Amino acid sequence: MAYDPKFGPSAQTPQQRAWVLQQMQAVIPSLKAKATVHARQLYQRYVAGELSWGEVRQALDAAAT
Repeated sequence: MAYDPKFGPSAQTPQQRAWVLQQMQAVIPSLKAKATVHARQLYQRYVAGELSWGEVRQALDAAAT
């Protein structure tokens, strides 16, 4: 697998991205507790490698305004 800089060194595979998401949700509980259907879909797309975390945040911020 080729290195993709949009995910960083610790989030190159779906398993690694799932772990990163889990860690973020542990540190920021509102990421999980207040996750709407839309947010959960974005998280799934992040884990699948379709979106970077920055793109997820942009989409969540846009939906909140």
